[in-house]
Amino acid sequence: MPARAGAALRDAFLSALVALGLFGVLIGLKTESGPGSLVLVARPWAVVIAVGLVFAGRLALLAWRGWRPAGTPSPRRLVAVGGRIGRVLAPLLLAFALSLPFYAGRYWMDLGILVLTYVMLGWGLNIVVGLAGLLDLGYVAFYAVGAYSYALLAQTFGLGFWTCLPLAGLLAACWGVMLGFPVLRLRGDYLAIVTLAFGEIIRIVLLNWVSLTNGPNGISGIPRPTLFGLTFSMGGGPGTVSHFFGVEPDISQRVIFLYYVILGLALLTNWVSLRLRRLPLGRAWEALREDEIACRALGINVTTTKLTAFAIGACFGGFAGAFFATRQAFISPESFTFMESAMVLAIVVLGGLGSQLGVALAALIMIGGSELFRDFAEYRMLVFGGALVAMMILRPRGLVSGRTPSVSLGTAKQISPDLIAQGRG
Repeated sequence: MPARAGAALRDAFLSALVALGLFGVLIGLKTESGPGSLVLVARPWAVVIAVGLVFAGRLALLAWRGWRPAGTPSPRRLVAVGGRIGRVLAPLLLAFALSLPFYAGRYWMDLGILVLTYVMLGWGLNIVVGLAGLLDLGYVAFYAVGAYSYALLAQTFGLGFWTCLPLAGLLAACWGVMLGFPVLRLRGDYLAIVTLAFGEIIRIVLLNWVSLTNGPNGISGIPRPTLFGLTFSMGGGPGTVSHFFGVEPDISQRVIFLYYVILGLALLTNWVSLRLRRLPLGRAWEALREDEIACRALGINVTTTKLTAFAIGACFGGFAGAFFATRQAFISPESFTFMESAMVLAIVVLGGLGSQLGVALAALIMIGGSELFRDFAEYRMLVFGGALVAMMILRPRGLVSGRTPSVSLGTAKQISPDLIAQGRG
């Protein structure tokens, strides 16, 4: 026991030493405006606190790994318990989302719209990454295609939001198929690099095709959505929602309407995803995710399976992009950078690959939780990175980590590790 404690202390000391080398400059020095130039200000206490947290956290992690209490539930039992909790938690989250406009203010409504947008993007990417197992780092490209499709169609042809919404999704799906064809034979890291390049190509095209996209200046004056032809105008004249219902014009009316629009689009994405999972196409996605060679041996058309995954996932990204354009009324290439793809992918991975509830919880925690640290912008990314590291250690397969097949034959049986090692699992 003393030897184990000594080894743990040495390990924690080395981790703290590495943290000192990293944080000594990143946290220990800060630039501030001085008379005519920037001045470096030393912050030794910040470095001491960061290194101390690393030392204590490493010790706690080693103690947690070495502590194995008797009667620890099996992973299968934990998945079953999580499923029962999810059946109760999902209706509660839905009821909370539906009732939020009745008691929340403008700030919380805007935050809810932002969270639901990322929930929809996460559910769309979950089809590609979580179900089909295709690592896509350029998902923001379809987000951008949907946004620019709606903006250009609305301003060029005078079409409304509800007419352009399916067209934006269809155009994004076409681009998803165009991406799918070149990467049919790619896997793993090579697939990730190509999809990352595709996202950057789309952004650079939007930035340089000035005659079509207005380049870095973006597109402004994008029309807002209407409610059965009624507009949300502060003037309150004929043809507006306030005039039709006989109420005073208020900016909150449009915000609440936008909130329910993105909520409806997100629920539609969830419903379609759940239905597709139980169809032969969804089961083919899951087979492709687990083993592509075995999938081919079963006679599944891998080409069609991959292309449909890219197309359907891109379609929902296009829907989200069209909503983003009509909500902001202004878009530019700076809104569709790689960090957006990384954020959506982090939501899918942390929520649990293939888990609809996990993606929603991860989006709520990552997008909503990051707003809590907005007043501490200097440490927000540090806290965010620490939370990601903690998740990778404690829950490496995500918040909801069960990857149970959508359709199974009979009752699942527990197989001992020695039988799996012999090839009988």
